[in-house]
Order: sequence, then C-alpha cells, then structure tokens
Amino acid sequence: MKKLSIMGIIAGAMFGAAANAADITIYYSPTCPHCHHARDFISNTLIYEYPDLKVTTVNVMESGNRSEFTDALKKCEYESGGVPVLVIGEKCFQGYADSMADDLRAAIEVDMDDAAKSVAAENKKSLAADAGAFKKAHEDRLTAIVEREIVATDDAAQKKNNAVTPAKKSDSGWVFYVILVALVLGLGFVLTRKGNKK
Repeated sequence: MKKLSIMGIIAGAMFGAAANAADITIYYSPTCPHCHHARDFISNTLIYEYPDLKVTTVNVMESGNRSEFTDALKKCEYESGGVPVLVIGEKCFQGYADSMADDLRAAIEVDMDDAAKSVAAENKKSLAADAGAFKKAHEDRLTAIVEREIVATDDAAQKKNNAVTPAKKSDSGWVFYVILVALVLGLGFVLTRKGNKK
C-alpha cells in the first residue's frame, strides 16, 4: 500500500504540470465581428471556467505582429489569412461560432487531470447559475488576458520617423509667417513714407 502511494506522489509530481489548462493565443482584427464574438466568449466565460487559463491576444493589423501571425498560419496549415485564429495548445481553430464552444473547451482540457476538469465543470455551473456574482467573486481572472506587445519593425520605425518629420516642418512654418508679416509691414512702411513725401 505504501509503495502505491509513493508511486502516486512521484507520478503526481512528474505529471503535475499536465493538470493545467492549455493556453490560448487569439489572432484578431479590431474590425472583425467574429473576432469580437470569440474574444467575448473567452473573456466572459472561459477565463472563469478555467482558473489557470492564460490568454494572449494578438492584433494582426499591427505590422509588428504580422510575422507572428504568418508563423501561426503555417503552424496551423491554414492557407487563408482569415481571422480569428485561435491556437489552443497544439490545436488550431479558424473563425468563430457559438457552436464551437465545446470544441474549444475540449482543446483547453486535453492535458488536464480529472480534478482540474471537475473544478472547471463546477465553475461552469456556478457561472450559469449567477454569472454576475461569480464574475465579481473572481475579478482577478481579468488579468488572465494580455495583449501581445507590438514588436517594432523597420516599417514601424520608418512610420515613426515619418511622423516626426512633418512635425518638424510645421514647426518651421511659423518662421515663414514671421518673415511674411515683416515684409508686409516693411512694404507698408515704405508705401506710407512715399505717400507722405508727395
């Protein structure tokens, strides 16, 4: 009996990391309605059902994120660049519909142990019973979602430099107006002096 419990502890220590939910990376566009629905489902449901779930959102419209999105498309073997693309552990989903909810949960749970799945099932029931109270009690879960920081690319750096250049030009614009006013005043002075001499 002691051998069995020692083996159980060793196995638990070895496979303890496997009890965690698979993390989600969602590639989205701010103008995509399906992306908004997917993000709403994740932020209003999944992060509460799975207490150790981590979600990374990546805006594919930012030039610094495009290479990462291209890599994800290759990994997932998608030829279309349509969004959203959800990468959950090793599983990929392109597009979003409410009918995908159970498939997304299954992908999250692929490496979870029975105890973690039981916690998720209880959280799902509690969320269905009184979503407002459950979410209020678990407000800390909102930190589970992070936006990928945009990696500056040469294009982004060039745009930044271009954005600075016009500002410098417009700063020198006031010099033009000062000179113009001085010339007009000078011309006015000259013309009034000639008029006074007559």
